[in-house]
Parts: sequence; structure tokens; C-alpha cells
Amino acid sequence: MQPFTATVIKIIKEIPEGKVMSYGQIATYAGSPRGARQVVRILHSMSHKYGLPWHRVVNKVGEIKISDGHQADRQKELLEREGVFFIRDHQVDMSRSQYDRA
Repeated sequence: MQPFTATVIKIIKEIPEGKVMSYGQIATYAGSPRGARQVVRILHSMSHKYGLPWHRVVNKVGEIKISDGHQADRQKELLEREGVFFIRDHQVDMSRSQYDRA
């Protein structure tokens, strides 16, 4: 496993219940500020294997960006159960729900 991948997995596992992080934010903390697409790939390919809380990762403006409508609704449902705040149907209120591990 590449060091970047291992770090991304560690960061995603650290996101607490009720909070979210963006793909780019995770990439930046993992040492590759331009690696947001790599974070997407890691989530897609390794969430199940490593038990990642995939639903706690959104885009930089808080939008749920899953093309499958059913899965997008599932992500929103999981986040709402954890107490994540939404400002629109599939957009998280990042000012209230974004996790900053700094």
C-alpha cells in the first residue's frame, strides 16, 4: 500500500460521528493538496475492505456527489442519523459539520 493511501484511510477512519470532511481536505492532510480525485478512488475501492465511514466524505461545498440517486439518499440518511446539518437537500452545512483535525 502506498503511503498516501494508508494516510487517507487513517484520516477517514478518524472522522467522528456527526462530522464530515471534503475530498480535498483529506488529500491536503495526507500531503497531496491536489489529490482529491485519488481520495475518491480510495473511497470507492477500499471503503468496504477497511470499514471506512464513506458517508462522512463530501465535496468542498458540502454536496453529496454520488451519481446513483439511491446511494446519495442513503448517504444523506446516514449523515442525518449522526446529527449532520444540511442547508439544502443534499448539501451539508460545512460551517457547522466540517471536521478539522488540526
